[in-house]
Order: sequence, then structure tokens, then C-alpha cells
Amino acid sequence: MKRLVPTILLLITGLLSAQQTPANKGKGKGRIAPPSLTSETLSHEERLYKTTPQGELRLHFSFPKDWKAGDKRPAIVFFFGGGWKSGSYLQFVPQSDYFASRGLVAASADYRISSIHKTTPDKCVEDAKSAVRYLRAHSRELGIDPGKIISAGGSAGGHLAACTALISEFDAESDDKSVSAKPNAMVLFNPALNIDELAANRDRKDAIPMAERITPNRHISADTPPAIMFFGTDDALIEGAQKYLAKAVSLGLRAELWTAEGQAHGFFNRAPWTQVTAKAADEFLASLGYLNGESTIKLPEGSGSLKRE
Repeated sequence: MKRLVPTILLLITGLLSAQQTPANKGKGKGRIAPPSLTSETLSHEERLYKTTPQGELRLHFSFPKDWKAGDKRPAIVFFFGGGWKSGSYLQFVPQSDYFASRGLVAASADYRISSIHKTTPDKCVEDAKSAVRYLRAHSRELGIDPGKIISAGGSAGGHLAACTALISEFDAESDDKSVSAKPNAMVLFNPALNIDELAANRDRKDAIPMAERITPNRHISADTPPAIMFFGTDDALIEGAQKYLAKAVSLGLRAELWTAEGQAHGFFNRAPWTQVTAKAADEFLASLGYLNGESTIKLPEGSGSLKRE
């Protein structure tokens, strides 16, 4: 496992461009905070979902203003980007707040990262699965419908969100395995889906065995849940999404790939693309019956548009 740090981490981190958000870059010169997506007053709460040898992990919740325990609402959990190396739950607070304003129980998750916890990507996958299990196991007190849980995330976090649906390995010893870690839908912002090919193309034979085990594209099956994916056309990782889409369509699965012309990795972190992608995700979830009514997002004048592939 120790070899994963100089192999997979370095391999993927170079391709997963640094997310220019306060989540992992601060608010220094040239850093633009992602725009707020709602002005609605919400309630917030942190809950410990897992204790690991490297520290405690929390879910940072946004609750609808009319939420109460005993509700049966869909839930969404976001995983931040940063190449499994850096980042913070703060990246997806705007989206979390927005979907809470639309009636979902929303959360942004901590997970172990190499810069702080000195862990490897398999532990990131393990933590993401634990987070989904926590939502399902505590669905009654959280007011969640356990049959309507959405995993979401960007870049490496999008990879983790996909892994919760597709990877059967890497369950924490402390998890109750009788509780499913598989979400019912996925919202993925430029996720890394073809890690095995990236490793092979760079002649990193030592990285390939583990890369294959955590490559979502290798594990698509007939029971894979619906997914929507967002990519800039200039993102090197889009090839993985195109292959995911082709395989999903061949199996008769619900999968959508939306692209932004000329945009690079991480484009969804800044206006107007934060608003554009959140609105498209809203429409996707509404089509699944997870949201009611129209999106409340007002797109900035002159916003770009997404194209469905």
C-alpha cells in the first residue's frame, strides 16, 4: 500500500488540476470564491460519522427550513476534489445549501487525504462508502428516504462518489455491512473514471493493480444507478466519461454527459458554470422524482450553455 503514494497519487494529481476555490486554495489574490446559489435561510449541523486511526470525520449538513426529524426526504452527499491529496468540504457548501433550499437533506463530507492523514486512495473510497452508509443507517433521525440517496462530487470527489456506487471492495471494519453503501443516483463533476488507463498510458505498472480496483469504469453493471456527468471539453479526463457513457448506454442504464465547450478541469467551481451545472443537476434529479417544481437558480446574463453528448 505504501507504494500508492508515489504512484497513483502523483499520477492523478498532475491531471486533476487544482481546484481554485476557498475549499483548498484559500482566498488569496486571484482566487474567486464560488457563487452562492441560494439566499434562503437554512439550518446547519455537523455530525461525526466515522472515527479512524488518523482522526474523526464529519458530515456537514444543510437542512431545509421546514425540515424535521421523521421526514422522508431525498438526500445528497458531496465529496470534494483535490486528487485525494488536499481539499475541504467547503468546496461544495454552495451546492449543498442550494439543494437543501430545494427540499433535500444535503451534506458535504470530510474524508482522509494524504496531505493531512498520510493515507492512500483506497482509504478515501472506504470513507466515502462509510458516509453513504451513515446517511442510510440514520435515515429516520435525519428525515431521509433511504431509497433516495444521491452521491455527488468533483474531480477526485467525483471519483469517490462513483466508487460508492460501483466498487464492492474497501469497506471499513467498523461499518455495518448489512447497510448498503450504494447510492440511488449520482451527480458527478469531472470525475476521474478511467484511472487504470491513465496508469497504463504512463507506464506505471506498479500502480496498475490498485488502479484497476478503484476504477469505476471497470465495474459498471446492470444495477448501476442513474448518473449525470459534467465536463469541460478541454479536460483530459473527459475520455473516461465518454467510455462510461458508451458502456452505460449499451447496458440500458440512465446516464447523461453534459459538456462545456472550451472549458478545462474544475470549470464548475466558478460563475457562471457553478450556476449552470447546478441547474442542470436540479433538472436531472427532478426527472428522477427527487425534486419538485422548477429550479430557483437565476443564471447570470450571458451564461454559457451545456451540450448533451
